[in-house]
Amino acid sequence: MRALLSTLPLGKEILVKTCDPKKVAVVGAGYVGLGTAGLLAHLGYQVTGIDVDLDRVAQLQRGEVPIHEPGLDALLAAQGERLTWTTDYAAVADADVVFICVGTPPSSDGTPDLRYVTAAAASIAAHLDARPLVIVNKSTVPIGTGDFVQRILEDNALTFDLARHTVVSNPEFLREGTALADSLYPDRIVLGGSTEALDCMVKLYAPLIEQSFTPPPATPRPEGFTRPAVVRTTLQSAEMIKYAANAFLALKISFANEVAGLCERVGADIEEVTTGIGLDTRIGLRFLQAGLGWGGSCFGKDTQGLISAGDEHDYDMPILRAAIDVNYRQRRVVIDKLLRHLKTLKGKKVGVLGMAFKPNTDDLRDAPAHDLIQRLVQLGARVTAHDPIAMPRAAREWAHLTYQAADSIEAVFDRADAVIIATEWNEYRALDWAAMTHRMREAVIIDARNIIRTPLAAEIEQVGRAVLKAGPVPS
Repeated sequence: MRALLSTLPLGKEILVKTCDPKKVAVVGAGYVGLGTAGLLAHLGYQVTGIDVDLDRVAQLQRGEVPIHEPGLDALLAAQGERLTWTTDYAAVADADVVFICVGTPPSSDGTPDLRYVTAAAASIAAHLDARPLVIVNKSTVPIGTGDFVQRILEDNALTFDLARHTVVSNPEFLREGTALADSLYPDRIVLGGSTEALDCMVKLYAPLIEQSFTPPPATPRPEGFTRPAVVRTTLQSAEMIKYAANAFLALKISFANEVAGLCERVGADIEEVTTGIGLDTRIGLRFLQAGLGWGGSCFGKDTQGLISAGDEHDYDMPILRAAIDVNYRQRRVVIDKLLRHLKTLKGKKVGVLGMAFKPNTDDLRDAPAHDLIQRLVQLGARVTAHDPIAMPRAAREWAHLTYQAADSIEAVFDRADAVIIATEWNEYRALDWAAMTHRMREAVIIDARNIIRTPLAAEIEQVGRAVLKAGPVPS
């Protein structure tokens, strides 16, 4: 360490010597911010969560969690005085590390909207002083945002010091529905920035890297898990890693769906095909599930963000464009399957099972069910929709759609002409499907998530598989 310090400018020497993180501020109380705050408090740090939404902060101060994520409410409740919530950015002045975890929604042209990142950075800048502080971009941001944030800090701080106030990129790789396990037992931790700032982040994450913490009761450590890999790189490479990872996963899903369409035409079974190719360790089984395609806040936005980055540099990315096209084509494929059976949807009752974009979350962003309901109504159908968790949120966010919210699963099937499975909730997997189909007027089921395994006295269309009819269970 002496040799290292002797080669560093004075400010960087101060950063290395003084880095002993104990207090953390987390800006943003959405999916990423809540999980980050809960994780760091569980690791033993004093954490202050900051959000400009007065109602959301009031909810959290009352102990109410504003989103649905399995285990998150218990984790946050267990932190006691280690975790507090406020709307006041003054908490930044006491922090050793501050995380920016605000949203970056797509703008009208598909590029990420950085208004919340900009506002957060400017607010942080107002509280910078002579104390060293590491500012961590955890939001998913375009390549080059680390430098952009650094400039905002410099332009808005009264006492800015490039050596003391450093920006790090630390992208998250969480899956909604399993976010806690993904946070506590990650495959890798990606850190981009200066050597000195990354040394500080490694100190902060030491309990996570060494897995020296006690696992929360609801999220035990997976058997055989040892420790995550730590990837130390530049700001730009860390930002690219996040975009490229999500784009590649989106590509795998779209590839499975494209192959599924051909499987239906040649008599192959997509599940047997993806098993056969996924057992090749170079490919892997994960994210090869054919169905209705991906939704949510990440895959579409991040894939488009990478395409937009290419456009800025006059570099076309046709493979990623195709992945997006195939994904949204799947929503039309489901409607086409329905029309083949019913011929017309005017006056027909169609049930939709599942509204959230995936199970175990109430997130409705870019949910395939939204587009299905919209198109069904355009074609004259009367739609009844159900979701185990997301219906209250849909009542607020989908007020522009016309549908009947089902008060029970049975209400979706009662006198229905067809039912579409849009989200693969376990509650739907466990249904007595034979009993449910008897409640229907016409027994047509479009299983867009391939969850039904037993033939029924109904027409069951799946994705990339033969139509299931009454008779022996196919191999």
